[in-house]
Amino acid sequence: MKVDAPIDPYLPESGNRGYRVSRYDLELTYKVHSNRLTGKATITATTTDVRSRFSLDLAPAMQVAKVSVNGRRGAKYAHRGGKLTITPPQKIPAGGALVITVQYAGNPQPVPSAWGEVGWEELSEGSLVASQPNGASSWFPCDDHPSCKAPYRISITTDSPYHAVANGSLIRKQTKASQTTWVYEQTEPMASYLATVQIGPYVRRRQDGSRVPIHALHPVELRETFDHDFERQPQMLDVFEKLFGPYPFDDYSVVVTGDELEIPIEAQGLSIFGANHCDGRRGSERLVAHELAHQWFGNSLTLGTWKDIWLHEGFACYAEWLWSEHSGGPDAHAHAVAAHRGLADKPQDIVLADPGPRDMFDDRIYKRGALTLHVLRRRLGDDAFFALLHDWTTRYRYSTVSTEQFTDLAGHFTDEPLRPLWDAWLSSTVLPGL
Repeated sequence: MKVDAPIDPYLPESGNRGYRVSRYDLELTYKVHSNRLTGKATITATTTDVRSRFSLDLAPAMQVAKVSVNGRRGAKYAHRGGKLTITPPQKIPAGGALVITVQYAGNPQPVPSAWGEVGWEELSEGSLVASQPNGASSWFPCDDHPSCKAPYRISITTDSPYHAVANGSLIRKQTKASQTTWVYEQTEPMASYLATVQIGPYVRRRQDGSRVPIHALHPVELRETFDHDFERQPQMLDVFEKLFGPYPFDDYSVVVTGDELEIPIEAQGLSIFGANHCDGRRGSERLVAHELAHQWFGNSLTLGTWKDIWLHEGFACYAEWLWSEHSGGPDAHAHAVAAHRGLADKPQDIVLADPGPRDMFDDRIYKRGALTLHVLRRRLGDDAFFALLHDWTTRYRYSTVSTEQFTDLAGHFTDEPLRPLWDAWLSSTVLPGL
């Protein structure tokens, strides 16, 4: 049997061929105190070629009970090594409908990766999902690669004292006895690693001051520090809309867990912070800006392959500097000088446009990516640079993107050749002068 080449050499075990997903419907029930997840996933797809079997990514901790294809039972399946392989009773022609329904259950846990454990995690009270880059399979069967973006409907039933939030708009909430069902609809296409469910003893409030609805979810005891530390979020969103273009989703939610988190977590339409990010001194405000910027750069525009991670992290890091510049702090150039000085003291062995899987979340990617944008801004001038960002976010809204698409588009905003800039900053290991 022919073995498919990896979809992405950075994550050779993730992603699948032979179909294109057009929708996920997830019906989940989660018992907080026993960490028990029961799920029914319906994946609607179209086949891209004729094959005898199809596979989905699903972690070993989830046990499969039933599988059907196009409403019919009789499909054979095997679940090994993080892959659920399904053989329909009959071959499906290319371009045919493929609707796979999987019933499963288990005690979800993060999956090990080269970047630590990722996926579904228990909290002191509740749970969170932190799936970047390949942890979505820890809680539902999927095509776990960012090039596969699709709308989602997520229904989560959990113990009534807890608040459950997922991506998209809350379209239904129903309480029966001791359990509450929350149903969310994410209509814009979403990569699997950005899908999330957050469960905890949260209060939900509307934050005033922005055209876009902003919601806060946090334990009641964090209200005062949240109101101080996240107070400038509405102004931040307004600034980013001016610089990047319209906010790409219907609303934005920020979850603050009662537990401490090492770093904030990005998801589509929401961000997740730890209690330690509410220090009463706005000590994490640059991270608040960083996560908000990911809604444009990472969520609406999503890399097609992981080697282009700078298109997410470099842009979000530069957004930190832009927020500082527009909120009374040091300007972006002062941040650039400091970042350049810091990078000059570190090993210069990373190619920004293809850093390799080991280094794709290295802080040097964030800083050098931001520096690349700052150098481009100084070359183009502010008017052309921010016009480029607006065009970038509009032209590729809800799509997957590549470095080549960005560099090609940037060329339309100047008569000067940009190839020397790209060669120096994107393709060379040596840190250029600022």
